[in-house]
Amino acid sequence: MDGAEIIRHPWDTPPPEGTATEVAPGVLWLRLPLPMVLDHVNIYALDEGDSWTIVDTGIHSRRAVALWETILAGPLQGRPVGRVILTHHHPDHIGMAGWLMERFGAALWASRTSWLMARMLILDVEERPTPQALAFSRAGGMDAQVFETRAQERPYNFADTCAPLPVGYTRVTDGAVIRAGGRDWDVRFGGGHAPDHLTLWSRDDALVIAGDQILPGISPNIGVYPTEPEADPLSDWLTACDRLAAHARDDHLVLPGHKLPFTGLPLRLRQLAGNHHAALDRLRAFLTVPRTAADCFPLLFRREVTAGTYGLALVESVAHLNHLMHAGEVTRWRRADGAWLWQVGDQ
Repeated sequence: MDGAEIIRHPWDTPPPEGTATEVAPGVLWLRLPLPMVLDHVNIYALDEGDSWTIVDTGIHSRRAVALWETILAGPLQGRPVGRVILTHHHPDHIGMAGWLMERFGAALWASRTSWLMARMLILDVEERPTPQALAFSRAGGMDAQVFETRAQERPYNFADTCAPLPVGYTRVTDGAVIRAGGRDWDVRFGGGHAPDHLTLWSRDDALVIAGDQILPGISPNIGVYPTEPEADPLSDWLTACDRLAAHARDDHLVLPGHKLPFTGLPLRLRQLAGNHHAALDRLRAFLTVPRTAADCFPLLFRREVTAGTYGLALVESVAHLNHLMHAGEVTRWRRADGAWLWQVGDQ
């Protein structure tokens, strides 16, 4: 590592609610609130002259609608939103997309995977946890009290924080070039945090719109879910870090989905991959005796896992264990209560 490399934040503070910071000519950074531990999401407005292209949108709620009205009348100067580009399908990024489409007739641009997953999950409203979700929680060794509480509660649904998504979108593919905000942007897909996660790399200046693929200070959640319990998203994540690193420069100004814009992209990509390699090394040493996914929390997170973060911790723990299993480094077998026990080597 070059000792001169460092991650810098050109802005010490985010724009206050309802305002915008111009991070480059014709590129506005706005911040919207989230009702969770990670209490904000960044969105970006690209000036098209008579309209705006919006990259990501925040969640849908009464507060969000009111804040968007303030944004439209203020920083966006009363001009319409002509296009919404989604980096990925998670609710804090797609929640207001349908509202903006209905309000302005805005076009929606996204990867096919993002659009299909968003559309499906918004329509899939569940009043009680499915048998598959409960089985997944048991398999992870979820704490009994947490399990009983969750088994009786209505689960979170995308529709709770996402406006309905109308039919019709423009597919964005890996390697495409998008004209927006007076610039040509190369589309480069990431992966791991969300499939076919879109990132935009300006050909005309040193801007990268990164969504959640590249964040400063924190690592995006890499999780396995009941929809695909045998998945190995950590392989996708590590491969994406290597693939994107080939294009990264120290002078790139990265516009992330959370936290502050930053420079020092090559170093940050190495850190993001290295964090997970280090976690895997700790797991290899920890799994000399059988453990459940929940048993691995202290090794992976090194902080208290509360009720509010338990679900995210469990899916990330399973992701690391699945990665080792697919690599042939660990085996697993069922405990009497249905939990998988994981151990290094062949048992």
